[in-house]
Amino acid sequence: MAMPRAKWSLTCACDWPAGPPALTLPTMQHDLLDHVPDGVFTVDADWRVTAFNRAAEQIIGIRRAEALGRRCCEVFRASICETACALKQTLATGRPVMNKVVYIVDARGQRIPISISTSVLKDARGKVIGGVESFRDLRLVEELRQELAQQDSFSDIIGRSPAMRRLFEVLPPIAESDSTVLLEGASGTGKELFARAIHDLSRRRGKPFVAINCGALPDNLLESELFGYKAGAFTDARRDKPGRFALAEGGTVFLDEIGDISPAMQTRLLRVLQERVYEPLGAVRPVKADVRIVAATHQCLTQRVEQGRFREDLYYRIHVIRLELPGLRDRREDIPLLLEHFVARLNRLKGRDVSGVSDAVLARLMEHDFPGNVRELENILEHGFALCRGGVIELAHLPPQFRGGGLAERLPTGSGTTLVAMEKVLIRDALRRHAGNRAAAARELGINTSTLFRKLKALKLAGPPASDEC
Repeated sequence: MAMPRAKWSLTCACDWPAGPPALTLPTMQHDLLDHVPDGVFTVDADWRVTAFNRAAEQIIGIRRAEALGRRCCEVFRASICETACALKQTLATGRPVMNKVVYIVDARGQRIPISISTSVLKDARGKVIGGVESFRDLRLVEELRQELAQQDSFSDIIGRSPAMRRLFEVLPPIAESDSTVLLEGASGTGKELFARAIHDLSRRRGKPFVAINCGALPDNLLESELFGYKAGAFTDARRDKPGRFALAEGGTVFLDEIGDISPAMQTRLLRVLQERVYEPLGAVRPVKADVRIVAATHQCLTQRVEQGRFREDLYYRIHVIRLELPGLRDRREDIPLLLEHFVARLNRLKGRDVSGVSDAVLARLMEHDFPGNVRELENILEHGFALCRGGVIELAHLPPQFRGGGLAERLPTGSGTTLVAMEKVLIRDALRRHAGNRAAAARELGINTSTLFRKLKALKLAGPPASDEC
């Protein structure tokens, strides 16, 4: 007797406009499913696997014979199985899940990114008898995403904003020059990361990179830390101790918060910069220093020179090349990229499978001014990790000051409105940075001036008073 013709055609999950159709049991034949490029499996009312196609075998690494009859959580080990099972959600609500990105652990213990879609499974009479889940291997997509991410990073520094791209462009030639560099930027802007990048790109990269926070030590300790001492130089100095300059011989010394050192210590450093020699405490002859110096400060050294609190001659010695690092409020477009980077890093460190932050969290963070800059953003996300027990960090997981009263709370649910809110913030910031110059703001945003004018009108943004357009 001829087999009855199937009443539906199996399509990829991405082709289902309203979610995958409810399937009837007679159509779920393995010979048909084996021609589907996506993995597909079905479960019965007891969550035991009743069908398992060839693509599922290849992605998960478990043979069909081993999967059939076992509970799906034993076969399909996904990051959401315990807390937010998509198939369980579908069976409870009757609504399909479409293209949800999660991670599974295959038979070899490898972590694989996939997108899943779910639907209820019905018999010929329309009775729900289980569920069906299809999933697509995203490893190739993930590899492409990582290649693109590498274009938005430079020696562990993350950013795609115009300000960061300008810094990325000048770092290689600066690193090659071997000149003294002064990094100016607020706390948390990544001054040590930039100092390490300069060292790693220079001819000294095979030698040590040695950092010291000059503002954290009093003069007597700072001097011994920088220059070392000889045995007998003072009580309890029983043996020679090399200083940071000796430890960094041939490499780079990073002097963080150089603006906080005393006038006496400034004088000692000036000699090192001028003559490239230093004297350990208790030494009778100077020692040559073959090191490159990268200094950093969160203060405005020009003002401190005018106030007589920083030596002018030392200022010009360390001011050979100056880089100003932007605060996070001036590169808000980097916030989503930084969040993705920190989520991936915290997942690795803590053995978690958090997929990211909600739209409301992103909107709330996009409107924050971040006085603590990138370090503050990282701390906020780590706080969210500590409280989050699901796959997405929500507003309730943020520190108390971020949970209410902000733009995110006033916005309706949905990504469209959230994107509009972010667009407003980015346009307003670009106009502020360029003192109301619409043409300059449009160039920074990568859009035409006419497009910016239309957006200003559509978003009802006044912005600062317009300056001369050029």
